[in-house]
Amino acid sequence: MISAHLDEARTHLDDVIQLRRRIHHWPELGLNLPRTQAAILEAINGLGLEVCTGRATTSVVATLAGARPGPTVLLRADMDALPMPEETGLPFASKVDGAMHACGHDAHVAMLVGAARVLAARRDRIAGRIVFMFQPGEEGYHGARVMIEEGLLDGAARPTGAFALHVSQSVPAGVVATRPGPMLASGDTFQILVRGRGGHASAPHECLDPIPIACEMVQAFQTLVTRRVNVFDPAVITVGRIEAGTTRNVIPETASLLGTIRSVSESTRTTVLAAVRRVAEGIAAAHGAEVSVELTRGYPVTVNDDGFARFVVKTAEEVLGAERVRTMANPIMGSEDFSYVLQRVPGALAFLGTRPDDGPAHPNHSSRMVLNEPALATGIAVHCAVALRFLETRAAETS
Repeated sequence: MISAHLDEARTHLDDVIQLRRRIHHWPELGLNLPRTQAAILEAINGLGLEVCTGRATTSVVATLAGARPGPTVLLRADMDALPMPEETGLPFASKVDGAMHACGHDAHVAMLVGAARVLAARRDRIAGRIVFMFQPGEEGYHGARVMIEEGLLDGAARPTGAFALHVSQSVPAGVVATRPGPMLASGDTFQILVRGRGGHASAPHECLDPIPIACEMVQAFQTLVTRRVNVFDPAVITVGRIEAGTTRNVIPETASLLGTIRSVSESTRTTVLAAVRRVAEGIAAAHGAEVSVELTRGYPVTVNDDGFARFVVKTAEEVLGAERVRTMANPIMGSEDFSYVLQRVPGALAFLGTRPDDGPAHPNHSSRMVLNEPALATGIAVHCAVALRFLETRAAETS
């Protein structure tokens, strides 16, 4: 029975927690994660998987071939940490200065390894293939795109379904949450440099002060969102950094803005990117200043396939009970590069609640973020159930 997956997952929980702590202890950044890759390869050794490692990254793609031919489903875990200090005080806290697994990728890897162990033991009952995608560089390095460029989704046995879990402190431990349609936002970056004319702060009329011009842009961006963007197809523009000047009595030559643009549709994304450039250039021109605007497209909108998302909800309800599965009313404005996979393959991303039982629930990307390790058994079980039920359903549809 599908409900037995949770009991089976719990038998692997101790090993999964130990693997998660090992990875947490030695976090790595970006696309080159040799220590993490080695831990994964060691953990899946002996499972009879077909294993390939990346050329441009330290990715791992491990494929489980079932006893009979059938469709292919992909399960994904990201591997990289964040460039930030850790302040949890955990005995297995980061040993690397300025690096921390503050987004749960260590747990994602460990859960997927646990799922691989459960599923490998069921090989004789599987018709089809399961691809385990261990991906570096999710935190801004486009690791999924690199893996796709290396052929992850190509070939005769290309995946026809894809699934990923992401831990969340905003959801109670052991609860799974997802939604059809837009799940997470696109994440783009803007850098703006306003060039004025510096001089003495006591005589601004003899200068061209770039600071109030930059400040006017910040305010105008907020008006842009509230007056030019449909409230039912939202966007967020946040200026995260302003830099200008050196001391109190000098008007500087330049002021710079650095920020992010989030949206949940490609049409609004395109509109807002163009509008940010237009507003910045228009305000600068009104004041006689020069401006350069650099727009960098980040991850696309993460869009869950409607049918696959409903399938995940139904499957998770069978494993966990309906009371531990939620359909989200709205997307999250964070971004994810699993979006690249979902542009090519029908699938879904879901959140797994890992809120601690006691103490504060520090959010992902906090230096004090800790997670509920027993909840990882739920993640293992849901991975397994989604993969097996998908293969069973697709095989029945084509028979």
